[in-house]
Amino acid sequence: MAVRAIKKGIYAVGAIDWDRQLFDELIPTPQGTTYNSYLVEGSEKTALIDTVDPSKTSNLMDNLEETGLKIDYIIANHAEQDHSGSILAVLKKFPDAIVVTNPQCKKLLKSFFQFSDEKFHVLEDGESISLGDKTLKFIFTPWVHWPDTMVTYVEQDKILFSCDFFGSHLATSQLYAPDEALLLVYAKRYYAEIMMPFRPMIKTNLQKIYKLDIEIIGPSHGPLISNPSEIIKLYSMWVSDETLPQVILPYVSMHDSTRIMVDYVVEALINRGIEVKPFNLSKVEIGELLTALVDASTLVMAAPTVLTKPHPLLAQTIYLINLLRPKLEYGAIIGSFGWGTMMEKEIKELLSNLNIEYHETVLIKGIPEEKDFQDLNNLADQILKTME
Repeated sequence: MAVRAIKKGIYAVGAIDWDRQLFDELIPTPQGTTYNSYLVEGSEKTALIDTVDPSKTSNLMDNLEETGLKIDYIIANHAEQDHSGSILAVLKKFPDAIVVTNPQCKKLLKSFFQFSDEKFHVLEDGESISLGDKTLKFIFTPWVHWPDTMVTYVEQDKILFSCDFFGSHLATSQLYAPDEALLLVYAKRYYAEIMMPFRPMIKTNLQKIYKLDIEIIGPSHGPLISNPSEIIKLYSMWVSDETLPQVILPYVSMHDSTRIMVDYVVEALINRGIEVKPFNLSKVEIGELLTALVDASTLVMAAPTVLTKPHPLLAQTIYLINLLRPKLEYGAIIGSFGWGTMMEKEIKELLSNLNIEYHETVLIKGIPEEKDFQDLNNLADQILKTME
């Protein structure tokens, strides 16, 4: 990625990873991603805000060479390697540079790399550093999404370098997203996959962001954001306790019994005017399902029994949902079995992190019969009552 000017004396010098399709060996990134690094040139000093993933170190170093600037400060907003992985290379080229970060980030960086204490300037929350005609203000935002995360605000230019806050895994050659609607889709997905477990902490840290006069947000992943108020408003909605009257229905079926139940309950919900989104776990891309869970009030889980337990495709999905802690209010379990099942107990144990109220479970032996369809109608009625 070439060096690009954001404002006078402020440059994007990071890297695009067009081919990355999996992040942390867990999160699908179908649109690739970027590792954003920013150079802020003041009249007296120059600061580099974050580096890039080690796989893209050469791109960063080429960009720094192109600028011809000497780096005085390396701002470490976050210690995770996709942010910090090129710090050693930058220090090798600029041995007099000082790593500026917070106490938590310093501890993590020292555990990842061989740093001596004299290479650090350890910040206090709210501290500022002058670069001459530009001032960097540092605001600690712990648990967005690690304990060490902070943001950097350039006061004169009203740019917030937000670290993982407001990010998106969206590779583009343009500084700003050519399609704002698409950016917001991937920002929501990023929130779902990375930020959602930390909803209470994000809610607290948003209060700090509200106080800033922001014209541009420069996240660590994805394009710059030229309409900060919109993404901040969306984050405020996502972290709130309010849910939408939606049913998310992940399912898997082996011999059609569960699929027949799913088709029936989906139609029953539609007939009652309820928005429902079924996801076939043998085909769906998991990020789409997780994104749908950000706002939804109700989760209906459907699967056949495998060796008395829920089908592994549902079990692994539930395990991930439990880790991500969406703000669901209600849950339900439907499914089928042959000679025996402990599926209800197992699913509820797998979802122990979620404080949800369960509707009546509908588990059938073999192919559904008339009574089973009536039970599914009753379930649809129960769901309707929670949404009236």
